[in-house]
Amino acid sequence: MTDEMSLAGLDAPLEPVTFEPTRAAGLARLDKFATRCGRHYARRRNYDFGPDRRENVSALSPWIRHRLVTEEDVLRSTLARHSFSASEKFVQEVFWRTYFKGWLEQHPSVWRAYQSGVQDALRRLDATPGLSSDYADAVEGRTGIACFDHWAHELVETGYLHNHTRMWFASIWIFTLRLPWHLGADFFLRHLMDGDPASNTLSWRWVGGLHTKGKTYLARPSNIETYTEGRFCPVNQLSAVAPPLGEDETHARQMVQPADQLPDTPFLLLVTEEDASIADWLARAPVHVVGAVAVQDRSPLSVGSRAEVFASGAVSDALKRAGGNTVLQHEDWAERLIAIAQSAGVTDIVTPWAPVGPMNDRLSTAHPILSQAGLSLHRVRRRYDTISWPHASRGFFALRKKIPQILQELGLTDTR
Repeated sequence: MTDEMSLAGLDAPLEPVTFEPTRAAGLARLDKFATRCGRHYARRRNYDFGPDRRENVSALSPWIRHRLVTEEDVLRSTLARHSFSASEKFVQEVFWRTYFKGWLEQHPSVWRAYQSGVQDALRRLDATPGLSSDYADAVEGRTGIACFDHWAHELVETGYLHNHTRMWFASIWIFTLRLPWHLGADFFLRHLMDGDPASNTLSWRWVGGLHTKGKTYLARPSNIETYTEGRFCPVNQLSAVAPPLGEDETHARQMVQPADQLPDTPFLLLVTEEDASIADWLARAPVHVVGAVAVQDRSPLSVGSRAEVFASGAVSDALKRAGGNTVLQHEDWAERLIAIAQSAGVTDIVTPWAPVGPMNDRLSTAHPILSQAGLSLHRVRRRYDTISWPHASRGFFALRKKIPQILQELGLTDTR
């Protein structure tokens, strides 16, 4: 065992995380981890000690994904306890999620190409028995690569994987098993409680050399052995090379679309899994609140129970806090929304901005139907996104340079 491994692991206590989809539970986890967001996190964050030992990572991503806990909540709590310099690595991790969302907002064709790629890959499975068998072995954890098989089961059973493990898994999927990357990304999106169209799609593209053209991530046995504390060491089982993937499409940049303003008239609030705390930051209260989820739209295949329960639970918690009780789920819910708005006597519907992904697709489909019924849909956006997303037009490091400026604009710290 190396000195680094000893330093990381000997005093790491048991600390499983219970992922309850409520704002209260997310804030409790944030409060528990906030004292460790400084040098402790920077030193230990790459280690995956297993599901029962999460003391070295925040594990906040499911709550942040659904904005039960917001990025600003996390940044404010962190910077109240640590200097910017001491917590910079953790702050950067918060902004990685922001970067991916902002980048995909400006390159929405990547999402559409990914969706098409999943459909094409599924058709290939139907037409190629050998590929179909290899895919089944991968998602069911039967490849014979102990670490990969363990992680496949962990993902399905818990709905969560350590971030470093996600990179190893994607690399093995692409370069060792040589399976279509779209299906690996789909596997993650179907089962992760924090499954996010931007972070998930772009991370898989990054591993495969599509996001940063030609730059790939290769999972190495020695790296896995070190950062799993020797639990796994897939010697002579992994590819030693990672040739970058290619694609024919070009994805031109578009400007971030403008958001709507809150109407002056009484309105119905449509809470979605994209922002389960929207009622907390609106300037005026709605006359009625209803919720909607699009988690089953993540994939043509079945979405895992952990992901579905967390997304639905996040919306239910939001409704409980905002005084609503109706959740629109798998059906085509535009007509039901029209009926609810008419019953409430309003012609304006307010909803949080849905970034590129399934909920955005749902709202875009519903928009003309609502308009024909005389209803106006107002998509409002948090100031955090409006300030940050335009800086995510190129690579992450361009956004990273702007982090102190963004924090100042948000009034979170002077970063001196």
